[in-house]
Amino acid sequence: MGMALRFWGLILIGFLGCMKWVEGFEYDGLFHFNKTEMSIVQSGYGASAAVVDYSLMVGLTLIQGAAAKGAVCLDGTLPGYHLHRGSGSGANSWLIQLEGGGWCNTIRACVYRKTTRRGSSNHMEKQIPFTGILSNKAEENPDFFNWNRVKVRYCDGASFAGDNEDKAAQLHFRGQRIWLAAMEDLMSKGMRYANQALLSGCSAGGLASILHCDEFRDLLPRSTKVKCLSDAGLFMDAVDVSGGHTLRNFFGGVVSLQCFFPQNLIANIRTPMFLLNAAYDSWQVQASLAPPSADPHGNWHDCKMNNERCSTSQIQFLQEFRNHMLNLIRGFSRFPKNGLFINSCFAHCQSERQDTWFSDNSPLIGNKGIALAVGDWYFDREGFKAIDCAYPCDKTCHNLVFK
Repeated sequence: MGMALRFWGLILIGFLGCMKWVEGFEYDGLFHFNKTEMSIVQSGYGASAAVVDYSLMVGLTLIQGAAAKGAVCLDGTLPGYHLHRGSGSGANSWLIQLEGGGWCNTIRACVYRKTTRRGSSNHMEKQIPFTGILSNKAEENPDFFNWNRVKVRYCDGASFAGDNEDKAAQLHFRGQRIWLAAMEDLMSKGMRYANQALLSGCSAGGLASILHCDEFRDLLPRSTKVKCLSDAGLFMDAVDVSGGHTLRNFFGGVVSLQCFFPQNLIANIRTPMFLLNAAYDSWQVQASLAPPSADPHGNWHDCKMNNERCSTSQIQFLQEFRNHMLNLIRGFSRFPKNGLFINSCFAHCQSERQDTWFSDNSPLIGNKGIALAVGDWYFDREGFKAIDCAYPCDKTCHNLVFK
């Protein structure tokens, strides 16, 4: 693990150990789940592409023996993952996707989270659909369809990081142990023989893929081709609509040491990394830039629910957010090994959804969609670093509209 990631781990341990005094920012539970799980409809070019084919349902595997290693969910239950085996030319290739779903930053929020699938395997679905980057169909996932594909469930509340507990609240902050237990179990099921591997994740899982990228590289033989993909994981320390720093306040003491935000980590990652992010990430617009705490009069309500309702001044504010993002990734983009797909959409988690990952009308930059861009980069067919023109020029976006 790189120096920055080891530093983050030490800081997070301290952060989680002090959670009793980190009170305040819960924002009505917004950080308990992915916004893509809310009631949404598509707008724009992708309006008819929101139907999901659930033909491949993959069962949950609990990691037996994890409890003996202290690798447990917030409530002490076993962690788990969903595995669909590869075949043919992909039999020795592995794609690991780390599930997202926000964070909990207070004892109260984490105690609540124990009663959901984000904190307990007792509440996890026994089967989940594999779509997008996890699909087993070549026409939906051209480069990774026949790989061993795994979705590691997220139940620690801190992006698979931290190693502590709160006995009084009966909370187990064991994300790092869950990560290791999952990797050890998958290694025993054949991943140790992988000739190709890709670590991916979306949202909080996208942050986790950044945090664990070099560690993943070090777990596998040097002969294994290893790269990482972070989808919607570029959470930024941005100024909100009131002039404050909502997300910085949420992460409290962690960010005061300049180590939590991905913008402070990506330049130090040794392993090739691909950043997939919407320039106007819908989660960050709602939770970081214009939450109720920063917009008490609701002036941003309509805009953050539907980008077509934003005023000229609101769009200008969002353009400044995009410019901030582009400035922060400038150093990252200079490394030939890295890849970029930054599209000017109001979206979140574009690798998980079939309509945005690979479909007849999926989002494009130039003439290339997300799945082909990631595939070209991973297999070294050609490098891919693309930054979209500013909103509203991209007519291929599948913008999220919240009811």
